[in-house]
Amino acid sequence: MPSVSDTRPDRAALAARQTRFDRVVRVVKVAALLVVAVLVLSFPATAANPFILSVGVIIASYAAFAVGWNFVGGFTGYISLGHAAYSGMGGYATALLITRLEWNPWVSLVLGAVLVAVVAVPIGIASLRVRGASFVIVSIAVVLILLLVSQSWAGLTNGSNGLRVPRPFGPEVLRPEQHQRFFYLFVALIAVALLVWWLIDRSRFGMGLKAIREDEDKAQSLGVPTFAYKLVVFVVSAFFTAMAGGLYALWFGNLDPVFQFSILVGSYMVLMSLLGGIRSLFGPVLGAVIVGYALEFFKVNFGDTQFHLVALGLMLALVVLFMPDGIIPAVAAGVKRLGPQAGSIREMSAADLLEDNRRRDREAQERASRTEPATSQAEDDDTTTEREHVGGSAR
Repeated sequence: MPSVSDTRPDRAALAARQTRFDRVVRVVKVAALLVVAVLVLSFPATAANPFILSVGVIIASYAAFAVGWNFVGGFTGYISLGHAAYSGMGGYATALLITRLEWNPWVSLVLGAVLVAVVAVPIGIASLRVRGASFVIVSIAVVLILLLVSQSWAGLTNGSNGLRVPRPFGPEVLRPEQHQRFFYLFVALIAVALLVWWLIDRSRFGMGLKAIREDEDKAQSLGVPTFAYKLVVFVVSAFFTAMAGGLYALWFGNLDPVFQFSILVGSYMVLMSLLGGIRSLFGPVLGAVIVGYALEFFKVNFGDTQFHLVALGLMLALVVLFMPDGIIPAVAAGVKRLGPQAGSIREMSAADLLEDNRRRDREAQERASRTEPATSQAEDDDTTTEREHVGGSAR
């Protein structure tokens, strides 16, 4: 009968195989990241025509929106359908600083995002006191209120006619070259936002945010300042989303309040992040590439119909049903299953355990039977000695 130690796998060999597998996976990740970086940076030079290049700029802007949204959705689990409020405010703040105060476009871009972050503080204080569906409703209410304000305050925003934004580059820079420059600007913004997300994810602050995402009440009972943490990451999310909105305004050159403060834009942000992986670093970027390309494809092939909305709804349903955590987490789980598998906690079968217990019981009974005669003889000797001692005392 083999013992437990005989059936136990070689843990040292298993750990060595796991280490080698992790090293290979790490190398593949770094190589894939370098390949993607090369492809992205070479895209403007390899684009077939200015239209393809403009589609690349649109997809890059979607990725910037999704990464900005993922600070709230990915860390806290709060689903905001009204995040277009901050991209829209970022676009209008940038445009108004340029047109009204005649400031430098790039200074206006950064300062506009800072102003939006300041405005996001009271909005966060009010909206983050509720959770779940209530938070979703509040986020939608915020973007609808801003839509009404932008359409009604014609003296400031030019109302429903929209607002023209001067180009940040001179007239000597042609439109295709502007596409190239803005593509790289969006990529730089995405890189900075991803770096900040990565730093937060590996900090104590990030651990607290993830605890809020898993169970906010337990996190609060353990001493995590849940409201303060949520408010800080909410403001950070609003800042990066406003930066993306301001950069989009500089590129597009015209602001339409119906588009800038659209619930549909906020829904795109949510769909992109869910599709790629809401809890992963590059998930929103991957989702933006897929959704952005799909949107442009359906618009080109089906015109002004609403078929693209139907297709995106079906895509979201498929993701929720078959990959609820997103593409990147699903792929990571599949790769993990390809690696060496550790043995289970129970390293013997039920029959082996039963037989081992019976063997132990028999050994215990044999030891007890061997010690019982010796114990009886010792008791008889003690009794005889006691009688002799009593008899001697009587004499």
